[in-house]
Amino acid sequence: MREQINQVKAEYAEIAKELSSPDVIFDTQKMTRLSKKQAELNEVVHKIEELELLEKTMRENAEIINGDEDGEMKQLAMDENVTLSEKKVLLEKELEALLLPKDPNDTKNIIVEIRAGAGGDESALFAASLFRMYSHYAEKNRWQLALLNSHQNGVGGFKEVVFEINGIGVYGKMKYESGVHRVQRIPETEKNGRIHTSTATVAVLPEAEEFDFKIEEKDIRIDTFCSSGPGGQSVNTTKSAVRITYIPTGMIVSCQDEKSQLKNKDKAMTVLRSRLLQAEEEKRDKELGDQRKSQIGTGDRSEKIRTYNFPQDRITDHRIKQNWSNLNGILEGNIESIICALQEEDVKMKLANL
Repeated sequence: MREQINQVKAEYAEIAKELSSPDVIFDTQKMTRLSKKQAELNEVVHKIEELELLEKTMRENAEIINGDEDGEMKQLAMDENVTLSEKKVLLEKELEALLLPKDPNDTKNIIVEIRAGAGGDESALFAASLFRMYSHYAEKNRWQLALLNSHQNGVGGFKEVVFEINGIGVYGKMKYESGVHRVQRIPETEKNGRIHTSTATVAVLPEAEEFDFKIEEKDIRIDTFCSSGPGGQSVNTTKSAVRITYIPTGMIVSCQDEKSQLKNKDKAMTVLRSRLLQAEEEKRDKELGDQRKSQIGTGDRSEKIRTYNFPQDRITDHRIKQNWSNLNGILEGNIESIICALQEEDVKMKLANL
């Protein structure tokens, strides 16, 4: 770990040096890239500084213990070193986790696709509940959420809803939400009080930039059409909605929630790039085989990851076999405790895999 610490300190110092260079100041793209990297390293550098200060204090205490000071001073130094040694163990564990190889996508913005699964109208209502949960969670984190495409049913649910979330470290937290979410509850339309089981699928894609995945013009077909659903007269009566077909695979992406056809096209292209990049990464993960099994955040989107049991007021995450109560509160966006538990388990699995 000491070698890794020295590498991080050297990289951080080099970035600081480059950021103060006149050449970089006038290169906006390089300035942005370096500033982002510096921000990523801030936490680990602060933790290194904390550890090194602690170790310095322990060395000074050791000098007192082995020196000519009176017995009271030696006892105080010994007592402090006992406390500091316990703190050092915890700091080293935290640092070990921070020094693990990072997922390069963790700092990216995301595209989220929620689709109703088994369960008819009840599934669509559950998809709407998940959308509301993520909307509130984004708000709590001061992330920006923008709707890209949606298809509602007659009871206020979503057959499909696609949206983007922009912010710091969004994918690093939200990637754990990909998979099948299952709900068990009594629908309002159920006269006999029977519990129904419905599902919705969630796909969280790291947002791909143009340089991440290049799409040739000859490989796409663009169609325009009138938007449907809410949005006002200008949206519903003009051909502002955009449908893009990726010819090599037949993949179709639609975007209709902006009034501008150009904006809808740009957003549809972002979704298409993100889907294609994700498909490439999933293909690579399958080729890597067992390595994928040690990463909670890259599970197959067909995998059942969580059950929301209303009669028992319980949420169960099946990947880590952990339960939470206060289901309604969690559906209001209070999912940080679940995300943290998944992140901690992910770190444990990666450390064990090393």
